[in-house]
Amino acid sequence: MATDVTLLGTGLLGAPMARRLLDTGLAATVWNRTAAKAEALGTHGAAVAGSPAEALAASPVSLLMLADASAIRQTVFSPEAAARLGGRTLVQMGTIGPGESVALAAEAAASGAAWLEAPVLGSIPEALSGTLQILAGGSEDDVARLTPLLSRLGTVRRVGAVGTAAALKLALNQLIATLTAAFATSLAYVRAEGVPVETFLDVLRRSALHAPTFDKKLPRMLAHDYARPNFPVKHLLKDVSLFVAAADAAGIDARLTRAAGELAGKAIAMGLGEADYSAVARAVEPATPGVLEP
Repeated sequence: MATDVTLLGTGLLGAPMARRLLDTGLAATVWNRTAAKAEALGTHGAAVAGSPAEALAASPVSLLMLADASAIRQTVFSPEAAARLGGRTLVQMGTIGPGESVALAAEAAASGAAWLEAPVLGSIPEALSGTLQILAGGSEDDVARLTPLLSRLGTVRRVGAVGTAAALKLALNQLIATLTAAFATSLAYVRAEGVPVETFLDVLRRSALHAPTFDKKLPRMLAHDYARPNFPVKHLLKDVSLFVAAADAAGIDARLTRAAGELAGKAIAMGLGEADYSAVARAVEPATPGVLEP
C-alpha cells in the first residue's frame, strides 16, 4: 500500500479533510482509533490502515488530526510507529499547545522525521470545500515544500517557527469561547427582562459590537438545538484549558478565558459535552423553565 498522503484521525474534522484530499485526486491512506470511522472513508476510495505504523509507512507525508498531544505521542511515537518515521514528514493539524508542538518536533527529529505544525481555522463546510485557513509553523523550506499539498485543503499562511502557529490557533480559539459565552449571556439577560430578541439583534447588528458568529449561533441558542456539532463543547474546553495554561506561563491574566472554560465545564456536567459549543448558552440561562421568552 503506497499512497500520496496519510491522514491519522478521521473524526469530526479529519473525515471531511480526508474526503477533500480524495476529491482532489490524491491517493490517501487513513487510520483512526475507532476503526469504523476510517472504514467509512474506504467507500470514497481511501486505503484503510490497520495500525498507525502501517499508516505512516504508506505515505511520505502524514497529516495528524488527533485529539491532543498525548494522543499524538501514543499514536505516532510508539516504538512500532516511530520505527517507520525515518525520512517522513509529520504535519500536525489539530489544536495543541505551542510548548507541546516544540517538544513533539524534537521527538520527530530524533526519529528522523520532519515536523510542521499546521492547525486550521474553519469547520466541516470549509474542510469539504477546501477553504480552511491553515496556519503554518515551521521552516520556510518546509512550508514551501508542503504548500502544494496543504493548499488542497485551504489557504496556507506561514506564521513563523514551530510553536507560533499553535499559539495563534489558541488565541483564536479562546475568542470562540469568550465571544460565544458573552453573546449567550447578553441574549439570556435581554430575554429574561422581556426585551424582544429581534430588537436586541437589530441594535447589535448596527453597532461595532456585532460579530458574524452571533447570527450563526443564535438559531441554535433559541431552539436549544445543539445536535450535529461542527465543534463540540468538550473540545472547546480542551482548547480553553490549553490557552489558560499558556497565558499563565506568559504572565497574562486569563481570568476571562478561565470563566468561559468554567461555563463549558458546566455545560459538560449538564450532559452537553458532545453538543455544539453554542450549548454554553444552556450554562448561563436561568435554571427555572419558562423564564426566557422567545
